[in-house]
Amino acid sequence: MTSPEARRTAADKTLDVLEALAEHQSIAGLSEATKLPKPTVHRILRTLVERGFARQTDHGSYTGGPRILTLIGRHQRGADLTDRVRPALEELARETNWTVHFALLSGHEAVYAAKVEGDRPYHLASRVGMSLPLHSTSVGKSMLAALPEESAQALLARGGMPRRTARTHTDAAALLAELATVRRRGWAEDQEENEEGVIAVGAPVFDHVGQVIGGISAAALSHPADTKAMTACGRAVATTARQVSLTLGAPPQRSDLAGSPD
Repeated sequence: MTSPEARRTAADKTLDVLEALAEHQSIAGLSEATKLPKPTVHRILRTLVERGFARQTDHGSYTGGPRILTLIGRHQRGADLTDRVRPALEELARETNWTVHFALLSGHEAVYAAKVEGDRPYHLASRVGMSLPLHSTSVGKSMLAALPEESAQALLARGGMPRRTARTHTDAAALLAELATVRRRGWAEDQEENEEGVIAVGAPVFDHVGQVIGGISAAALSHPADTKAMTACGRAVATTARQVSLTLGAPPQRSDLAGSPD
């Protein structure tokens, strides 16, 4: 029978060293605490130093690096934002009966930070922590529409535009043309472009300096009655996103897509 020690993966060993850094600074101490050979500890430390998660002192010992604090700040920011946004999400879910999400812009993707189920006999497969593409989702397209075109193009180039369904935009020029419509309308639509049988509407959320940081979306299964309600739900999502942006201190002239660059 394989022992738990033998089943430790490279990720396990790296995380063990990172956790042990809180109390041990020498390779010998880290080796003893993690029960890893010193060469293995040294190899892991080199990677942690290169990535900013550890720092070597003048005396040859090691401490936690600045990258740890950066991640703590980002995760705390996301948690704080979710707490502040949740009442508005719950109200939007009651108003529309659709499943409501709050997503944060993270590099060339969006990440769900909160989800409130609508009053429906089904639950959508989305979950908090799930990453999603920008080009095929309503909330992602709304964020792209809030950015200068060159910034949107750069994000699309980094993430690519893989086909998710038969309706997915895979051509950047076509998507950029749609983003102009999104800006005029005030919200973006997902017409089964990310997942077969699911429709959604989304609008961006801005921070205190008017930068897009995420977005709010509402989604439902593609039933004729819900498809007909997309415009009404889109308006409700745009209104909620603007209210949230203002709550976060966004300047009134930069709290919705009307103030976005063409």
